[in-house]
Amino acid sequence: MKKQFVISVMSKDRPGIVADITGTILDLDGDLADLNQSVLGGFFTMILIAEFDAKVTPEDVFAGFSHIQSETRIEANIKELTVPLETFKAELPKETFVVTGQGENRKGLVKIMGDFFNYRNINILDLVTTRDEQLYTMIFQVDLSSIDSVEDLRSELAALAEREQLALVLQHNDIFRATHEIGTPFDQDIRE
Repeated sequence: MKKQFVISVMSKDRPGIVADITGTILDLDGDLADLNQSVLGGFFTMILIAEFDAKVTPEDVFAGFSHIQSETRIEANIKELTVPLETFKAELPKETFVVTGQGENRKGLVKIMGDFFNYRNINILDLVTTRDEQLYTMIFQVDLSSIDSVEDLRSELAALAEREQLALVLQHNDIFRATHEIGTPFDQDIRE
C-alpha cells in the first residue's frame, strides 16, 4: 500500500537545494509525482507531491531533511493525504485567459485585482507577481467560463486600469503562451 504526502519546503536559496530535497525523497524510496518551485526574495520555495511506502511517516521525511548538511536551514511542512490526489495535468478550461497588470508599486494591488475577479465569479488558476524597483507586475491566469462577454470584461478592465493607474492587458491563454514560451516554432526558426 502506498501513501501520498504534500510537502512544502522553504530555505534561503543556494545551489544544490533541489538535489538535496529530491535526494532525501529518493533515499526514502519515494516517487516524486508533481512539483512546483520558485525563488522569491532570495528564499527558495517548493511544494511537491510524493508517494511513499506505507511504512514511511511524515516524521521520517522531516528527519531526512534535517540531516541535510548545509549552512542554510530547511523548513518543511508535510501533510499525509487521506484521499489520493490526482497528479495528472488537468486540461485548462477553453476560456482560460491571462491578465497582465503593471503599475507603480503600492500596497493592495493584488487585493484590488482579487476583488475584481471575485466580484465577477472569475476563478484565478495561477498567479505570479514581481517587483522591480518601483514597478509592480502581476500575471493572472483566469477562467472566464462564467463570463458572458469578454468584450464587456475588457471594458471593465479598461475602467479599472484608468481608475487605479495600471496597465492591464487581457489575452487568451493560447496567445499568451505562443508569444511568451521558450521553444515556440518562432524561437526554433531563429536558432536554426
